[in-house]
Amino acid sequence: MLLPVFAVAFILLLASLRIAQEYQRAIVFRLGRYVGTRGPGLYWLIPFIERQQTIDMRTKTVELEQQETITKDSVTIKVNAVLWFKVVSPADAVIKVADYNRAVYQLAVTALRNIIGQNQLDEVLKERAHINSSLLQLVDAATETWGVKIELVEIKDVEIPESMQRAMAREAEAIREKRARLIKAEAELEASRKLTLGAQEMEKSPMSLELRRMQMLSEIGIDNNTTTVVLIPSEFAHAAKTIAPLLGGAAGDKPVA
Repeated sequence: MLLPVFAVAFILLLASLRIAQEYQRAIVFRLGRYVGTRGPGLYWLIPFIERQQTIDMRTKTVELEQQETITKDSVTIKVNAVLWFKVVSPADAVIKVADYNRAVYQLAVTALRNIIGQNQLDEVLKERAHINSSLLQLVDAATETWGVKIELVEIKDVEIPESMQRAMAREAEAIREKRARLIKAEAELEASRKLTLGAQEMEKSPMSLELRRMQMLSEIGIDNNTTTVVLIPSEFAHAAKTIAPLLGGAAGDKPVA
């Protein structure tokens, strides 16, 4: 008579043994009341009295579906993001929220739309790291009471309308053209200053002017062109500069009839 009893007890004992993996935790309820968290490894449940719910403690990756939202400057864009989170308090994740996976997902989607609505298009495109940080803090603060830790949030892609893409392309082209003109103007200004300094130095030495003329002739002859160049000796220029004041003075001394 005792043998069947021991056999049934032994079977119940074996059936009540549980094994949790290193990344798992078991939330145990006794007659509906939470009594503790067990695992990893081997543990035992009281038959017919205790039941368990296993929670995965590993980091999960969730891709947020594409959201069509409006930026602060009234531009409609489509944004999707990627969310990484894990459970740090298994008891809270089971007791305080019905489905923590769905809750975290919906909260992240809502926060993403709110963050995009608070920023202009240029900020969404240029300050993505700042937006990711703000989104992480917002979602993590809300999920803390659920025993869930948000590890990382990254905006994956931003899709803007084609009309806005063309407008941005024209704006970028205008900016590049403006920059090119400014650089060219600065180069011409610098060249004019250098030419002025060179002319002043040549004026001090007539021989340097002759050397420059000879260099110009050699540069013209390199291209094998048919340009005819007539050079006036520099002595004529110096003579003209000397005579001009004398002629001006003579004209000033001429009596008026």
